[in-house]
Amino acid sequence: MLIRMGDQAARTEHLADHAAVRVSYDTVAEEYATRLHDELDGKPLDRALLTALLEQTEPAGPVADLGCGPGHVAAWLAAQGARTVGIDLSAGMVAEGRRRFPEVEFREGDLLELPAKDGEFASAVALYTIIHLGPEELIRAFTEAHRVLRPSGLLLVAFHMGAEVRHLDEWWGHDVDVDFRFLDPARIAELLEEAGFAVEMRMERTHYAAEAETRRAYLLARRG
Repeated sequence: MLIRMGDQAARTEHLADHAAVRVSYDTVAEEYATRLHDELDGKPLDRALLTALLEQTEPAGPVADLGCGPGHVAAWLAAQGARTVGIDLSAGMVAEGRRRFPEVEFREGDLLELPAKDGEFASAVALYTIIHLGPEELIRAFTEAHRVLRPSGLLLVAFHMGAEVRHLDEWWGHDVDVDFRFLDPARIAELLEEAGFAVEMRMERTHYAAEAETRRAYLLARRG
């Protein structure tokens, strides 16, 4: 395969970006898990969407939490009776998840190369995880999600709305190096459809009192 120098340079840059995200989340993993372990208790709309996803998931079908962090969403899904697999880039987050939620299976892996077999999952969620990808990486992430889902499997995606990039070099008193990219729902819907999904639901909401002051979007898409 011919690799152009520009392509190789871009791949090197992406690997460096992902490494910075990984190290940043490793650094805050314990505090992140402690602070956010019960965040769904205060998010009724999120719980309703997750419930709707489960109601449309084939019985006993495994559910993937892509970019699961310390696994609190995967654990909530498991508490509703789902068999869940959490996948995260950060080894620190995966370790926190395994320690706190033994009922969930955890795997370390990248959204662009998911550690999963073709058609392994009946449905999947990706909540505030694509915000760490570069614009040119989104289609690859959605193509990977399509690969690991079964035909007619659902994918629930959530992200901050907008066009800005917020950079953090300090997070809860820890030194980090991570970007949070705000995204256009219409563009995300286009990319999902390009990857082979049909978008069935779009929802927007403002932030809850305990959240960062951003507007959030949710898309529910079905694999073709």
